[in-house]
Amino acid sequence: MKITRLFVFIFLLLSVSNITAQEFKLGKVTIAELQQKVHPKDSSASAAILYKRGKARIDYDQNDGFITVMDVETRIKIYNKEGYDWANQEVWYYYGTGFKEKVSISDAVTYNLAGGKIESTKLKSDGIFDEVINKYRSKKKMTMPNVKEGSVIEFKYTIKSPDVLIRDWDFQTSIPVNYSEFRTFVPEYFVFTPAQKGYVFPKVTSEKSSKSFIINSKERYNTGNFGGGATKTEFYQDKIDYMETQTIYLAENFPAMKDEAYVNNIDNYTSSVGHELSMTKFPNKPIKQLSTDWNSVVKTIYDYEDFGPELNKTGYFEEDVKKLLAGTNTPEEKIWVIFNHVKSNVKWNTYNGYSCDSGVKKAYKEKTGNIADINLMLTAMLRYAGLTANPVLVSTRSNGIALFPNRTAFNYVIAAVETPNGYVLLDASEKFSTPNVLPIRVLNWYGRLIRKDGTSEEINLMPEKTSGDNVFLTYSIDAEGKVTGKTRRQCLDYNAMVTRSNINSLKEEEYLDKLENNNGKIEISEYSKTNEKDILLPIIETYSFTGNNLCELIGGKIYVSPMLFFTNDKNPFKQEVREYPVDFSYPFADKYNITIQIPEGFAVETLPAPAAVNMEDNLGYFKFNIAASGNTLQLVISHQINEAIVSADKYGMLKEYYKNMIAKETEKIVLKKI
Repeated sequence: MKITRLFVFIFLLLSVSNITAQEFKLGKVTIAELQQKVHPKDSSASAAILYKRGKARIDYDQNDGFITVMDVETRIKIYNKEGYDWANQEVWYYYGTGFKEKVSISDAVTYNLAGGKIESTKLKSDGIFDEVINKYRSKKKMTMPNVKEGSVIEFKYTIKSPDVLIRDWDFQTSIPVNYSEFRTFVPEYFVFTPAQKGYVFPKVTSEKSSKSFIINSKERYNTGNFGGGATKTEFYQDKIDYMETQTIYLAENFPAMKDEAYVNNIDNYTSSVGHELSMTKFPNKPIKQLSTDWNSVVKTIYDYEDFGPELNKTGYFEEDVKKLLAGTNTPEEKIWVIFNHVKSNVKWNTYNGYSCDSGVKKAYKEKTGNIADINLMLTAMLRYAGLTANPVLVSTRSNGIALFPNRTAFNYVIAAVETPNGYVLLDASEKFSTPNVLPIRVLNWYGRLIRKDGTSEEINLMPEKTSGDNVFLTYSIDAEGKVTGKTRRQCLDYNAMVTRSNINSLKEEEYLDKLENNNGKIEISEYSKTNEKDILLPIIETYSFTGNNLCELIGGKIYVSPMLFFTNDKNPFKQEVREYPVDFSYPFADKYNITIQIPEGFAVETLPAPAAVNMEDNLGYFKFNIAASGNTLQLVISHQINEAIVSADKYGMLKEYYKNMIAKETEKIVLKKI
């Protein structure tokens, strides 16, 4: 798999000249800002960030030691009703056992023009509330008052963290950003590795300055001999001088991020900067290296008490696994019985994370756990069975791509078994997954396998085998254009997992209603499923159907698209150029075998010509063949894409391919009376 054109820079502090930070102040909204009807550089924008300024300071606290304080000020223009969602803001923060951040919101005001004058409405306390996300995170949410078309809102929030960390900063979002400024203030004791991603970059400058902090201490002692005197307390102050590095990132007039078809997570391509603490160097202490490369990152994670040690616990499952392994002979059999056992007995509570929540023993007993509980348990069982199994750290699609070494890059873990034919990847949280068929949320470029000795290896998570979707369609057309037919659809691998999930998510009546509505308002009867629960086999759906809206009658002639409701009629690729890779999730092969019976008294006037479209580098192909024999038409159609991720430099070819395919699929068969 080849992935190109995603630009990522890991850099030392750079110095760029001619950078001027503009002066913006909360409460200084202008009449011109309120009068503006559309964004001057993007008339389609529903809102815009007029300015956003952040400061991340590492300060010394007398009680807690070094802490991080982050202040953020934001001003947003609302152009129309579609931009009202920007009046609802939220700030996530850590709130777990032993590590709690504090968030405070202030200076939150909505501004409007009333009679040519600026009217302000302050956010009251009842417009601010907290929401728990999971065991470790919460959100501070606010809803700005009196928002209208043309409003300007602004607010400030402060996050106090009892640790040394710098949050990621986005310079782009789904609306234009006129001005974005981010400053970091880092004492000489800490070394961060900054990394930028995206396609447009801020200007960067840095400077050093002398700073100091005071450490207060006290000492109690007895004034008399042998403890006979009074107790006296003396207070001391020590002034500590140090050098501080201030880095300024400045972005102006950055365009909105436009979501496109087949983008797994637009945030992967958003201009942003992240910081990973890579080293500490305190006076009179040895330098401590932290996350400087992937091996050091994963070794740190492996040594966490809720990760590596959990893999060594076996007593809670040994008797059960011994019974499971009785009668198994091959590694494949062992993998399947253990994998199926975990899937059947431990339910995922929908929480991600590579650290165990309940712990494997408790999760096994209570039959529920987070993703680490489940898949570290699976790994331990596979090792117990004598297989070479290791955990693989993953960043899910919603979490973004793990671009550079850092401990927060991952939020998920799966299992891998090493075999002579390569790795078998497993995730026991998904009901319909099979070996090497992972949940779609996991298919996010690469994961990181960790071995017992602390070494690691990059693992390709993207499937290389095509997933089949084979459709057999037989139908007849009567003289009034009514279509009556039968469909048999066979789905394999990833298509099978997706289909089973879709079927399982709804009652059968609801599923069929959806199928009917999505397929030209047809009426379905005699519906049946084969291999619905035997997930190692393809799932097969069969049904009969009738449709009154699948043909057009014009001037006594019948016009019909031969693929009926399976026709691809819209090109998903509309942009002239594309900066991001096209992500299909997995390679696929769609094949259609169609038999059409034309009505008595009619003959074929026009048939689509056969066609073949092949893309370069074996990226994919489309074939369309049709033949007539009396009143019967036979079609064989194939559409195959061989790469899960298509690099942006192939976008033009892919767009043209889809254009030609859709033009052919939408050509009509024309039937005339004889």
